[in-house]
Amino acid sequence: MTPLARLLVASQFAFNAGFFAVLPYLADHLGGTLGLGGALVGLILGLRTFSQQGMFVVGGSLTDRYGPRPVVLTGCALRVAGFVWLGLAESAWSVTTAVVLVGFAAALFSPAVESEIAREAVRMEQAGGPVRTRVLATFSAGGQAGALIGPLVGTLLLGEGFRGACLAGAAVFAVVLAGHWRLMPRAEAAGAGERLALRPLVRNRRFLGLALAYSTYLIAYNQLYLALPAELDRATGSQQTLGWLFALSSAMVVFGQVPLERRVSARLGLTAMIRCGLALIAAAFAVTGVLLPLRGLWPAVSFVVLLTLGQMLVVPAARACVPELVDACRLGLFTGALSSVSGLLVLAGGAPAGALLELGGTLPWLALGAVPVVGVLLVPRVGAVGDRVSPERASENGLCQKG
Repeated sequence: MTPLARLLVASQFAFNAGFFAVLPYLADHLGGTLGLGGALVGLILGLRTFSQQGMFVVGGSLTDRYGPRPVVLTGCALRVAGFVWLGLAESAWSVTTAVVLVGFAAALFSPAVESEIAREAVRMEQAGGPVRTRVLATFSAGGQAGALIGPLVGTLLLGEGFRGACLAGAAVFAVVLAGHWRLMPRAEAAGAGERLALRPLVRNRRFLGLALAYSTYLIAYNQLYLALPAELDRATGSQQTLGWLFALSSAMVVFGQVPLERRVSARLGLTAMIRCGLALIAAAFAVTGVLLPLRGLWPAVSFVVLLTLGQMLVVPAARACVPELVDACRLGLFTGALSSVSGLLVLAGGAPAGALLELGGTLPWLALGAVPVVGVLLVPRVGAVGDRVSPERASENGLCQKG
């Protein structure tokens, strides 16, 4: 791992640690403390995802134009302000505004870091280092290590109330901001002078297929914050085990992501990895629906384990596909767009999913499980890892070229 790659992995770890100290408990705060209805809670969670994932295209474009460092620093500063606001908010409109600010902060930070780690992974691969999926798997494991610690810290902080957890999260991001100000190198902007242009996105049909397939994964993953808390309430009458289930998911990625990538990448191409991952995610919903009559945590545990296994296949493979489909000077834009398309669909599905889950029973789980099945059909065929897009193909997609 190069020094830059190590810094980016550490960045993802720290950002997720502060984020997941608060987010898993947001739905309970909205529905319990503030007394909001299921549809409104689903809408607010969808807005949070949209303001984050949906605005990635903006953060990615700014990264191409100005470089990753200023975008990362701005994102950290906004996350500090957002968590302070969220901790102090007491009305629905105030909470919604704070949640949107928290999400937009990540819309700046995450595409800057993700596009830079993808660019560095390609450089390492072309220099004879590990294949890019291994570097990206390590990046995912680092992020999940933060997600592992975050909910456990959040569980401890909840003794001080949701406000205390938010203010502690803000303190974490203040430290992240200071660290990046000191350590993150100043890099030349890959697309300096380039404007935000959506035409290359629309013309690149293979990328759009990838983005839509990835959207079905994110819609399913968002149910960790909506369907999983609802299932715990049904099965146990409380959410005391929520933090531990998030920890289980994170631990699986931390300790299993890289070994799984080593086994799978030698046997499957990028397209097959994504399809297998989406199939596992669909199975997570189906199995949970079938196990609902059982008492205890078996349905919830099965859901988390299968969903996480699917995530471990989908995420690094999808990120590794992006450099195959686009030119380097717009890598930030397309990396952001991968999440922005997903964010739009999560926003559209947030309220219906919340209302659907209020019906109870097996049917909502089976209906949600049909979403990643659609994603399996949308995944485009992508060349083997390490095969670069030809200049002719890039020209057809309307991508800028750097000499």
